[in-house]
Amino acid sequence: MPFKPPTLLRRSLLLAGLGHVAGVHALAPRQLVFPRDFGAHPDLRTEWWYITGHAHAGDRLFGFQLTFFRSRVDATQGMASRLAARQLIFAHAAVTDVKNKKLWHDQRMTRVSGDARFDQAHASERDTDIALRDWTLQRRDSPAGDVYNARIPANDFQLALQFSARQPLLLQGSQGLSRKGPAPEQASYYYSQPQLAVRGRITLNDRHHTLDTNTQAAAWLDHEWSEALLHPQAAGWDWIGINLFDGSALTAFRLRDRRGDTLWDGGSFRSGTHAGQAQARIFQRGEVRMTPLRHWRSPASQAGYPVEWTVETPSGRFTVRAIIDNQELDSRASTGAIYWEGLSDLFDSQGQHIGRGYLEMTGYAGAIRL
Repeated sequence: MPFKPPTLLRRSLLLAGLGHVAGVHALAPRQLVFPRDFGAHPDLRTEWWYITGHAHAGDRLFGFQLTFFRSRVDATQGMASRLAARQLIFAHAAVTDVKNKKLWHDQRMTRVSGDARFDQAHASERDTDIALRDWTLQRRDSPAGDVYNARIPANDFQLALQFSARQPLLLQGSQGLSRKGPAPEQASYYYSQPQLAVRGRITLNDRHHTLDTNTQAAAWLDHEWSEALLHPQAAGWDWIGINLFDGSALTAFRLRDRRGDTLWDGGSFRSGTHAGQAQARIFQRGEVRMTPLRHWRSPASQAGYPVEWTVETPSGRFTVRAIIDNQELDSRASTGAIYWEGLSDLFDSQGQHIGRGYLEMTGYAGAIRL
């Protein structure tokens, strides 16, 4: 039968606050076990693997992001048919070409029945091994740590990238159980891998750009899974994941209501000095304040986005500034929304450039709905 994709976004799951929804239960605290938890968790409703980063190729600076989403289709779980769409797999990819001030973007989606003879996608439960037709993301062990390989042959660009761990996993929240709201069920399992080394190639219009390995190139991986739904009062969210040049890692977010007030906030900071011991400061509700400083209006959607922010946290006061303003993505063909996600710089309270990463903002082109 025809199947309509749900309106989902990666951060609607990450920043989810649940109302008391029938069938949704609190996630139990548990120890994450690897490599098993690198893999998929199809018993929970929503999941994604998300990598952002930046690198130079000669005098060219590029930002990139790739995301694989998995969504369980509750209505089909009890069907006898081997062709029933029990899971949906989505994927997004984008490249920010700073020199030409251009964003390249592509998206895909398909259904998964669990019958390998018919499916065009899979997400392994044993380890990170995800494919949507010829788009792939796979993890393997190496003597130096985790290594991820991504192959994204998109319509007008290609990513052939390798990411190597330089630091231990960062467990978000309380040992990987991350609260997203006041009720116990408002939580997800969530870990990050900041400060990934980057190598490989970005191809734009058949022109290859081999990435430098002797610069401050770095990537960030998030993996999260939950039963979460968007808070009924929420319109959208603002989120940053930034690799600092000294090896530190900063996450901060806020969930907004329709008036623009903060419904929930949080994040974390891990010092580069202590990264080897995996020590992190986890921000509690009320400890993060994000204040817009400058707005940009999209000529395509007419949405106005704050592209420069002051971010106040227990670990410091920072400024986040988009490297180019136009990094709006139209994902209505897959996840059903228009949002802004792009390469941004981080400055300390003295105005010193101290990091680079990604800023994401949703709900500005219309309230996010599930």
